[in-house]
Amino acid sequence: MKVIICGAGQVGWQIARHLSGEKNDVTVVDNNADLVRRATDALDVQGLAGHASYPDVLDRAGARDADMIIAATYSDEVNMVTCQVAHSVFSVPRKIARLRAQSYLTAIYSDLYRRDHMPIDVVISPEREVADAALRRLSAPSTFDAESFLGGGAQLLGLRLTEACPVVNTPLRQLSDLFSTLRAVVVGVRREGTLFAPEPRDQLFPGDACYVVSHAEDVGRTLEIFGKSAKRTERVVLVGGGNVGLTVARALEGRSERIRAKVIERDRAAAERAADALERTIVLNGDGLDVGLLTEANIARSDAVLCVTDDDKTNMLAAVRAKSLGCPMAIALVNDPTLEPLMDPLGIDAYINPRATTVSSILRHIRHGRVREVYSIGDAEAEVIEAEVLSTSPIAGQRIRDTDFPEGALVGALQKGDRIVRPDAGTRIEEGDVIVIFALAKDVPEVERLLQVSIDYF
Repeated sequence: MKVIICGAGQVGWQIARHLSGEKNDVTVVDNNADLVRRATDALDVQGLAGHASYPDVLDRAGARDADMIIAATYSDEVNMVTCQVAHSVFSVPRKIARLRAQSYLTAIYSDLYRRDHMPIDVVISPEREVADAALRRLSAPSTFDAESFLGGGAQLLGLRLTEACPVVNTPLRQLSDLFSTLRAVVVGVRREGTLFAPEPRDQLFPGDACYVVSHAEDVGRTLEIFGKSAKRTERVVLVGGGNVGLTVARALEGRSERIRAKVIERDRAAAERAADALERTIVLNGDGLDVGLLTEANIARSDAVLCVTDDDKTNMLAAVRAKSLGCPMAIALVNDPTLEPLMDPLGIDAYINPRATTVSSILRHIRHGRVREVYSIGDAEAEVIEAEVLSTSPIAGQRIRDTDFPEGALVGALQKGDRIVRPDAGTRIEEGDVIVIFALAKDVPEVERLLQVSIDYF
């Protein structure tokens, strides 16, 4: 597949890394020659310095025979014009654009814009993706990561283990004997900074960060077995009333179960906009680091604090301060991946990486054939892939023990018709089954080969 990626920033670079690693023909375009050089030096891609929306630049990038264009520059206007030019001048079949401004999103999602007027096949909104990720964290407050698969029938849970975890120092193969009816599989473990797919003989230790795929009905029991509370979130304080905070607050107001939320926003104009847009949510104008204001927001009685300002350090410090004042759960929005190792030492329970959420969303739409869901873990270190098993797939009709999965891949769940089962070595994978697989980045191409999905993009 021939792909043009416009924008060589963090998101564009990661997408280029994924697609070039899968032997696609990738060209990266950016107005910043240094970013283009970084991409071409580190990745097997072609690079072109220039304005992504200029027809002559797209022509030199190979738009005349491109299969897809991904517009992920920092400018909404450039991304939209790029897709328009790709459509009108070069007839590129598939166009994906990253858009941030709420005004554009509202218009494009409404009837005002039809495809002929704004030819964008997929719109990716980082703010909406981050807000969705934040809501998932709040729905499972004792996890540091969470994602739904199989139409909500299975959940990926990120769990940090402590000394109080009942299953530490226990080989994973024994978990099946101890909890024979538990429909959950440990698919990934991060230990001392290294992420790996565990083997049955491996044990879990305090300090490990585990990724567990659980049947939705067994999430509460899974959390309990791994030493976590399944308490429902009822009171939330949001630090930051911008696009992300406002989207989260609106979603919380729209939920059937009552969740009491308070928003703290430093900018007075933004606080007034949030207050006008929200019905039941209290909006406080002030600094989210102010002890008096946090106390006024009743932070000690809140179940969670969600820090989503546009400044990473403010989010981290506000999370730490809220924890020091008695809030049991702190979640911070962090754009800079180099700050992520500080989360544990600072006691921040979970973080949201906008780049990872955006990359996951773009990958999900790129691999549109039989792949139903793709979730990127960490700094693009692994993926969890949900896909339908085809009759031509090498794994169709095989028992898991007989399949040639790479060392860094594990099956987390399997859906057979309307039934979701916990896979074991003797489970047979059949045509039409929907499979959820954890795979380290280096093993994703081999997993896609086994699923025969890498060529079926759209």
